[in-house]
Amino acid sequence: MKDLPYKRIIVKLSGESLSPQCQGDQPCPVDAEACLAIGKVIGSIRDLGVEVGLVIGGGNIFRGAAFTDSFNLPRTTADYVGMSATVINGVVLAQVMASIGVKTRVMSALASDRVAEPFHWGAAMDALAGGEVVVFAGGTGNPYFTTDTAAALRASEMGADALLKLTKVDGIYTSDPMKDEGAELIREIGYLEALKMGIEVMDQTAITLCAENKIPIMVCSMSNPEGVIEAVLGRPRSIVKE
Repeated sequence: MKDLPYKRIIVKLSGESLSPQCQGDQPCPVDAEACLAIGKVIGSIRDLGVEVGLVIGGGNIFRGAAFTDSFNLPRTTADYVGMSATVINGVVLAQVMASIGVKTRVMSALASDRVAEPFHWGAAMDALAGGEVVVFAGGTGNPYFTTDTAAALRASEMGADALLKLTKVDGIYTSDPMKDEGAELIREIGYLEALKMGIEVMDQTAITLCAENKIPIMVCSMSNPEGVIEAVLGRPRSIVKE
């Protein structure tokens, strides 16, 4: 397809998207049907001719912040365990995508060479240009940074044209629409305004990094594949931009 608005996109997925049955902070197994649905959506984006990188969280397996107190773990240790969980999710999702014909490559910022190759900027750029979906696992490889920030970092490094966050809700709201019936949809908002309003589309570090590199952040519901394609084609329901 010609004249695509975005040549290269980084997709941010929560770990919970692989385990939709999760409730609260309790760990849940990865769900095969959910992985397959995600794989099909990612494949449909790639089939448009868009280069796709994917950053995934690990909250369905282990959410570091939630377990720091209950397990008496230092924050640094908990964060490394959480990063390991993203590697598990990334490898599983990559294998599911490969099974339906979506060429994938898993790169981890956290040493996991038995299941994923180390993140390397040049190799990742070549893989994206070659039509492979690159799954970026292991967060940033450092504690105290979220996978939101990892997604913004990879988007910046890869020279992505946009960051697409796939989540449970269908856009950016003034508050959590799953908890507040009065939450209002925000169609478009600037980076600075989003930060001032405390809009929880991504954490502040991630939004700031996207702002510095002029990377728009689009938010779509994982359960609405048509809406995802509309966003990729330049018609997002909600967007943070300059």
